[in-house]
Order: sequence, then structure tokens, then C-alpha cells
Amino acid sequence: MTSGKWDEDESVVMFAESVGKFLDREASPETYAKWREDGVVDRAFWTKAAEAGLLGLSIDPEYGGHGGDFRHEATLIRQLFLRGLNAFGAPLHNAIVAPYIQMYGTEDQKRRWLPKMVTGELISAIAMSEPGAGSDLQGVRTRAVRDGDSYVINGQKTFITNGQTANLIAVICKTDPEAGSRGVSIVFVETDGCPGFQRGRNLDKLGLEAADTSELFFEDVRVPVENLLGGTEGQGFYQLMQKLPQERLMIAVQALGAIDRAMALTIDYVKERNAFGKKLIDFQNTQFKLAECKTEAAVAKAFVDDCIETHLREGLDATRASMAKLWLSECEARVVDECLQLFGGYGYMAEYPIAQMYRDARVQRIYGGTSEIMKVLISRSL
Repeated sequence: MTSGKWDEDESVVMFAESVGKFLDREASPETYAKWREDGVVDRAFWTKAAEAGLLGLSIDPEYGGHGGDFRHEATLIRQLFLRGLNAFGAPLHNAIVAPYIQMYGTEDQKRRWLPKMVTGELISAIAMSEPGAGSDLQGVRTRAVRDGDSYVINGQKTFITNGQTANLIAVICKTDPEAGSRGVSIVFVETDGCPGFQRGRNLDKLGLEAADTSELFFEDVRVPVENLLGGTEGQGFYQLMQKLPQERLMIAVQALGAIDRAMALTIDYVKERNAFGKKLIDFQNTQFKLAECKTEAAVAKAFVDDCIETHLREGLDATRASMAKLWLSECEARVVDECLQLFGGYGYMAEYPIAQMYRDARVQRIYGGTSEIMKVLISRSL
């Protein structure tokens, strides 16, 4: 990595421009509205994204990837959120699931799955949450029982991003229910033609309507023992804990993109909208509210940039990542709410992007670990 701010590196700037052009061409507001109506991003768009080099950003070239790093993952996230394309699940595919395979997978697992994740032949998901277990990973009830050369998986998952689309799913399950956290393993299920695997409802959500967030069911699903991540049982909890800081930093990056978009939309609106004979921007209340939001946005960016730089040096710990996730998601909620208020009645109309942003922002304080869980994790460092 060159010296200077991470997002000012020439290669990163060029990548951002390339991503922006692709999204403007292939994911117009009209197209995205259709995805929201359908409840899923069109599968063909994933293929186009792969052809444009947006899948497998950080996967090693040895496995067909682009050999990038978290700067490129953050750039893709930012470009998506600046356009309100929050529901496209490529960041999870690229920067959550792929790193598990690349860091912990056996050589056979890497060669089987990573190249197809780059081409979009395989779309991935991680099946963690259950009806009775959200942030509490030790409460997972899904079982994977060894039977000869196979694992037989039984259980139910919910709130699974890419749930209707994914055909490579990392399932968090118990291989030894009596061992607590040491009994958790990650077993991959290749769903194409897989008996016993069933997709449940594409869940009806408050926001992120274009995201295929789903229920998944596993009834005597049989997979080869070679699908156990890393080949050793009981490593799942450790693997998850090592990678959760990056997931939480991703949510902070998402929040920052949403903050910047909300500010841009609102500033444009108040400069055009008239009330009581003058522009909204000319009222001191409008100026003060936006001044507060701009200050919060600047502080947020400084913190996120520092976390990204630290992460690139492999120094981002769980406490700091939890602080980033907590503060940025809460900041996003405050800023989007203030911005919606400045739109007045129009801000309450679903057709206005700021109303969509208000709905989408709410889940940022829930997934990836709730704000309350973040506070618990942070308090352990006191």
C-alpha cells in the first residue's frame, strides 16, 4: 500500500470510477425499483458484476481472484451505498464468505470454490442466525453429525442474506453439542441438486426490499466430510471470531456511504425547495441542522478511515471494530432522521429516496451484532 490516505491511492480511485460507471449503466433507479418489487437482485446482474471484475476482489490470483485488499472491498461498498444499492449482496460474498475459505480452507476447498466465486458460478451466503439464536452463536442448534464419509445436517436458519440466490452456503452448526463454543463448526453446503435442502420464505422486511433475506431448511442434508471448513471439527467459533471485526468494519463503511448520500440528497433539496418566500437553505435552522450533520459525517469518516488503515496493517481488534460498528450505525440513524425531517411531508413519501434510506438504515443497528452486543464487547476492554 502506498503512503497517504487509503482512498486516494491511484489504483483505488480508478477502481471507484470503474465501479461507478458499471453501476450507473447496469443498476439504474428503474432497474433497482424492479428488484425491490421482486424481492431479489436479478441473477443476471451477478454475472455482469463478475464480468466487470466486482466479484472476488480480495481473492488471490492463484485461485482466479483479483488480488485486491480491503481498500477495494470498501470502495465497492461505498459506491453501492452512494447510489442506494444497499441490497446487492456482493460485499458479503466477497469480504465475508470468501475470506473464510481463503484463510481457513484446505487447498482442495480453495481450488473447488474460490474460482467459481470469482466468475459468479457460485454465489455464497453464511447461515448463522436461527429462530432461537441471533447474536448468541453458542445457542446454535443446527447439527452436523458425522456418518462415514459425510456430514448429515439438520436445522433451520433465518435472516440469511442472499438466501434465495446462493448456491454455496457456509452453515454454522454444532458438530459436538456438549462442547460449547468448541463444538461449533462451519460446514459448506453446495445447494445445486442437494436433497433435503429447502429455501423457505423470502422474508418481508421493513427495508432492503431487494435483498433476498430468507429462511433456509436442512433436513438430512448430506455433504462430504471434505466440506468441513479447514478439515478439523470445533474450529468454527474461533474462525468466526477472527473474521467478525472485518464484517463490523464493513457495516461502518456502509453507514458512512449512507450518511454521505443522505447529506447530498438533502443539500440539493433544501437549495431548491421554497418556503415562506425563500429557500429552505436560507433558514438558520436548516443551516444549523446540516452543520451538525456535516460535522458528524466528518468525524465518522476520520474514524472509519483510521480503522481501515489499521485493518490493512492487520491491527484492527474486536473492540475497535465493535466501536466502529456501534458509532457509525447510530450516527447513520441520527443523520438520516435529521435529513428526512428537512424534507418535511415529502420525506414521509415512499417514492423519495430519503424515505427508503430511513427504512434501510434501521437494520444497521441489528445485523452483524446488535448495538447492545457491541456495547457488551466494548465494555470488556474497560
